[in-house]
Amino acid sequence: MTLAEEFQSRNFSIANIFHFGLVIIFSIICLCFSFIILFLEVPLLLRVCPTSEKFDQFIRRFETNYMRAAIYLVMAVVQWVSLVLAVTSLVAAAVFLTIAAACYALAGFKGQGFVGSKTLGGHGVAQMIV
Repeated sequence: MTLAEEFQSRNFSIANIFHFGLVIIFSIICLCFSFIILFLEVPLLLRVCPTSEKFDQFIRRFETNYMRAAIYLVMAVVQWVSLVLAVTSLVAAAVFLTIAAACYALAGFKGQGFVGSKTLGGHGVAQMIV
């Protein structure tokens, strides 16, 4: 039942309001994950944006392919769990986070080292900024 149909029926049950609230909570969590992904994939942001030392240390934990696969997998699992409530557009986030986790895990299994890009703020950018 859509929100408009809910208002037309004048049947405002607590279960529907609770369900709607949980979907919004998972959407907010997904939005928070997007900022974490930005800081993971664009290391220049750690130098440019004023962040706490604790947050910087948290982001720097994920320097290897295995650690990145792990964090992407955790984020994917959270989004897959959100689909238990209702199938929403969060399925796209769940699918792409799963694909990213699989790619990082495959790179780790193949023994490929993690390579940061100078364009996105990898090694050597500190000298370019100063």
